[in-house]
Amino acid sequence: MTDINVSAPLDAKVAHSAGLMSGMLEMYPPERIAVAWTGGKDSTVVLALWREVLKSKGKEASLVLVPQALSIDTGVKFPEVMAFRDSVSLQWGVDVKIIRPDVDLSGYPLAEDPVKCCADLKIRPLQKAIEVFEIDLLITGIRRDEHPSRVGRSYMEVRDDPEHTLLNPILEWTEMDIWSFITMHRIPHCELYDQGYRSLGCRPCTVKGGSAERDGRSSEKERNLEQLTSMGYF
Repeated sequence: MTDINVSAPLDAKVAHSAGLMSGMLEMYPPERIAVAWTGGKDSTVVLALWREVLKSKGKEASLVLVPQALSIDTGVKFPEVMAFRDSVSLQWGVDVKIIRPDVDLSGYPLAEDPVKCCADLKIRPLQKAIEVFEIDLLITGIRRDEHPSRVGRSYMEVRDDPEHTLLNPILEWTEMDIWSFITMHRIPHCELYDQGYRSLGCRPCTVKGGSAERDGRSSEKERNLEQLTSMGYF
């Protein structure tokens, strides 16, 4: 699997990411592949790329290949993000599997313990969905420059419980690359970015602005992101 440098031109990064995705169709049937779609800018770009890869492969085989996505609705996501997801999924013809936690939020101590909260509201529902929908390959929108714990991530990662593989096709992209691609290709994005948010998580753990991209996220969660990844988070 070829590598690419973070300083490479965007068109080279696009070709590299699309090539990684295209290669996965030689290894997995499309119905066993899904994009982990948060409704954020990065996973939306990944979904757009995956959609084009499927269109190209479908034309070659005279088939219509429908992109599939897993979307976690924790119950405390921004309504604007959920509305964006629903609108784009209809516009793009995406088969979205919406995942919700089996938790009574009325008495749940949201964000008091970010690790436990993420495990209950995100990780366990995701693991269940991967098993229920028989997903062998999950395509993510993580990038190396987002967080120190992601610097050493690989393009492909085998996960257990349940057994599946992650594909991280935009690891070398930067925040500027993402917005350049969105602008050039007129990719839709959630309106909250226009209001000053740079990274979108759950409402209790997300605020506007910051000097770094993820400064608006819960600092406690950010300190424990490596632990959350080991538990099954992206």
